[in-house]
Amino acid sequence: MTETKHKTQDQGCKKQTLGLYYLVLIFLLFGGCSSESKSYKVGQPKADVVGKTSTEEKKAALLKSIDRKFEDPEAHYELGKLYQAEGLWSKAEDSYNTALNFKPAHRQAQAAMVKTLIDSGDKTKAAQLVDIYMGQASIDATESLKLALAFQEQQLDEHALACYQQALRLAPNSAKVNKQIGYYYLSKGDRERARDYLSRSFSLDANQPEVAGELGRLGVVTQIPRKTQQNTKKMD
Repeated sequence: MTETKHKTQDQGCKKQTLGLYYLVLIFLLFGGCSSESKSYKVGQPKADVVGKTSTEEKKAALLKSIDRKFEDPEAHYELGKLYQAEGLWSKAEDSYNTALNFKPAHRQAQAAMVKTLIDSGDKTKAAQLVDIYMGQASIDATESLKLALAFQEQQLDEHALACYQQALRLAPNSAKVNKQIGYYYLSKGDRERARDYLSRSFSLDANQPEVAGELGRLGVVTQIPRKTQQNTKKMD
């Protein structure tokens, strides 16, 4: 009877131990999978949330700035850029219009407006605005140059080149205008035209070490004039 009792106790212990073993195994299998799955699900969208938060924070900051000072053209322009990047053409156009209402000669806002209209499919209105903006800038070579650079920034090369040519007609002997046109052609890989305009710029103003450097890389030998020594007793 005692033996039977011991056998029964042993079998109970074995069953209890086996049961605990299976419980631990199930926990490890399902617990591990669930924590892996959780880390994937939680971790993956985190980067997207950060990216969205960054843009939304910029918008919120700009809107707050606009609430404080609505007539700030730069704030409206920067807000328009955010909308433009998101493909919200109507909102971008409204922001650029507001910026231009407060600063009609805001060349970057003008170029961004044209780009927004082109991207939204309204090419007719975009072409009309190009004529208007170029007409406004035609009073001065510097303004034409600013508009050219703004169009170039928006990758509107056709309009940028037209503005550069307008600036050159207004100031053919401007070292600055010739230099910027030279840089434009350099960015497009047209080394021959770049060399011509940069050489012209350097001949008009030889005190341009950056232009001399570019010409050197294009195979043109230049010599920058040396500054006159204030103390004539010093020897070179």
